[in-house]
Amino acid sequence: MSTGGSMADSATPATAEVRAPDGARPAPEQRGPSDKNPGPPSDAFIVVPVRGAVLFPEIVVPLTIGRPMSVAAAQQAVREQRQVVVVLQKDAEQEAPRTAADLSTIGVVANILRYVTGPGGEHHLICQGVQRFHITEVLDGWPYLVARGLHLPEPTDITPQVEARFLNLKQQSLEILDLLPQTPPELRATVEQISAPGVLADMAAAYTDVPPAEKQEVLETLDLVPRLDKVSRMLGHRLEVLRLSRDIAGQTQASLSKRQREALLREQLATIQHELGEDEGNTAEIAELEAAVAKAGMPEEVEAQARKELKRLRRMPDASAEYGMIRTYLDWLIELPWKTPEPKAIDIAEARAILDADHYGLEKIKTRILEFLAVRKLAPEGKAPILCFAGPPGVGKTSLGQSIAKAMGRKFVRVSLGGVHDEAEIRGHRRTYVGALPGNIIQSIRKAGARDCVMMLDEIDKMGAGVQGDPNAAMLEVLDPEQNGTFRDNYLAVPFDLSRVVFIATANMLENVPGPLRDRMEVISLAGYTAGEKLQIARRYLVRRQLEANGLKPEQASIDDAALTRIIEGYTREAGVRWLEREVGRALRHAAMQIAEGKAASVHIGEADVEPILGALRFENEVAMRTTVPGVATGLAWTPVGGDILFIEAAKTPGGGRLILTGQLGEVMRESVQAALSLVKTEAATLQIDPAAFEKADIHVHVPAGATPKDGPSAGVAMFTALTSLFTGRPVRSDTAMTGEISLRGLVLPVGGIKEKVVAASAAGVTRVMLPARNRRDYDDIPQEVRDKLEFIWLERVEDAIKAGLEPGHAPDPVAEAAFEGELKP
Repeated sequence: MSTGGSMADSATPATAEVRAPDGARPAPEQRGPSDKNPGPPSDAFIVVPVRGAVLFPEIVVPLTIGRPMSVAAAQQAVREQRQVVVVLQKDAEQEAPRTAADLSTIGVVANILRYVTGPGGEHHLICQGVQRFHITEVLDGWPYLVARGLHLPEPTDITPQVEARFLNLKQQSLEILDLLPQTPPELRATVEQISAPGVLADMAAAYTDVPPAEKQEVLETLDLVPRLDKVSRMLGHRLEVLRLSRDIAGQTQASLSKRQREALLREQLATIQHELGEDEGNTAEIAELEAAVAKAGMPEEVEAQARKELKRLRRMPDASAEYGMIRTYLDWLIELPWKTPEPKAIDIAEARAILDADHYGLEKIKTRILEFLAVRKLAPEGKAPILCFAGPPGVGKTSLGQSIAKAMGRKFVRVSLGGVHDEAEIRGHRRTYVGALPGNIIQSIRKAGARDCVMMLDEIDKMGAGVQGDPNAAMLEVLDPEQNGTFRDNYLAVPFDLSRVVFIATANMLENVPGPLRDRMEVISLAGYTAGEKLQIARRYLVRRQLEANGLKPEQASIDDAALTRIIEGYTREAGVRWLEREVGRALRHAAMQIAEGKAASVHIGEADVEPILGALRFENEVAMRTTVPGVATGLAWTPVGGDILFIEAAKTPGGGRLILTGQLGEVMRESVQAALSLVKTEAATLQIDPAAFEKADIHVHVPAGATPKDGPSAGVAMFTALTSLFTGRPVRSDTAMTGEISLRGLVLPVGGIKEKVVAASAAGVTRVMLPARNRRDYDDIPQEVRDKLEFIWLERVEDAIKAGLEPGHAPDPVAEAAFEGELKP
């Protein structure tokens, strides 16, 4: 509710007062028109239109008028001591209403208690409402509004419904008065003494801060029940606002009081500690920090930021929460290696010895690493490339990074990026967050304690975008030699030079690395090991490592080469050597148990001991067994963990020429089968195949290991060979595997992963491989050991594959052909 009055024409307060005593007229100089001007008839009322105010019966309201028409009306009423009708005009922007349509239907008959004129010419009325009045007619001929109408009496019937609403409204009114600040006590007493429901409703509506249109609606409601309901709804809304305002004000005051009290207590505590001499620890701590900042060798910009934070820390009580945050930030700045590192001499011969000692084989990889080190030796200030080792798991990517750090004489740190999906993991969090820390890059440099460390970014292809941002985008700055000299971590908020860090990334599948990030790295591919290389790795490294892991000495346990070869061929089929190391560990744990139980002083594991210790063979040579029937060809496939052999099986059944594909084949591989079948139909005459055979049979192509999805175009040659074998009855040679994409013109197109595929073929017991002639460029990448074991056939067209891959031709079996055709007849 509001205790202030409403204004009609303006809001200018009165500055002088002229009273009109009861029964007396205003002084002549206060009147407007002359006494000679005739007033309106006795059955008509002078009308004072108002804007922005509504007068209710029994309510006293001050009005300010300024329009000539309103001033003339008020002066005439005062002069004749007549009542006026105060009514709300409909359009507040209208300057001079003239008709009944311009005014609200219902106004209030009012007595003018006072008429006051200010020194500025403004006119003020204090009016008291008497009774509702319905305007029916507006009369012409006066310089102000004159109207006739009907008096509307107040209802007097008090029903239980009215009385209940009356009590509820009184309770709401009293509660609002309690919530309002500086409420006059006489207003509360007046509300408590009201016994008429209509009077209470009018009074509550008059003093409630709502738009004039809502007040006019209450004024025009004559029946008590709807009038009380409308006012009760108005007060209910106002009551909710006042309660919420009180709660917010209380919470704000309590919060301010708590903070002010804490600040005062901290100030008093600091003063007491100073008087007792107990603040020397804080002073000594800040002095120690200042000395550390001066000693850290920070760049000018960074040191300025650190000293700024020191000033804040000096003025802050050590008991505050922000003190600990600033102290942690300063610790990070101090502990980072800001000084320019001293150049370290790189011995290329020693680096070659270290690489040879730590890794067997990988000659091309070692050569590229030595070239990298040679460039760093000749141009230590130059921008070295970012190396990325890509290859299947277990081939030694991470250990190569460790060898590079050892060869360069630098610290080595590893940052695991697998599963990182938050940009803040790279750039850090801003200090405004609770528990904020720098990103993994800055944390690793602090851990290494050197600005020129070798940082291994492991599994860079396993990062993924999340709702917190894309870490791949943050890595663009880290791995760009043109940008990482001013790398800015969000937590530090100052630039840090990463140009001296040697970054080495590792990945299994480069397809998962975004193009812009892959473009910043020099990719070095690591293929799988051959069986001979695995034997050497096991003999030189794995056996020794597993002896130490199982608490054995070399004289207590040993494994001969034949046993290692048996484990490699029968129990592991991988590109790397992790499974091989596990199986070697299993064999040595069996020896450790024999020695621990006292059954033997030393254990030697030979080839005959492998199967009793490790169980039955997991892998066997299936090539010869699965390629002795027409329609089966051996293909070569590439997987993220290395190469593998792939069997293509084709069969025909009586039918109408349908093509059935099974084995979870991808879209590209399905298209390869379609292309191979179309090519066989095209070459049917050359291959001595009856064209009608395709219409008499349904063709079913299946690739075993159906639970594994397969895709890619490189099985095209194998598909064509299997279908040709099926329709010609000539089996595919069991010692031959093949790869290559085909075109509808019969060309054999190049494919990728040649080294991995050929190594897998050699491990599976294949002795001949058919490769696209345009893949001759990959021949040098194949290990010499594998090249010596295999015969290579280079294919230009599919006819070359048929000539080299199928067994010699023979006449079709007439009995079998007749039986097959007989099955087609009804």
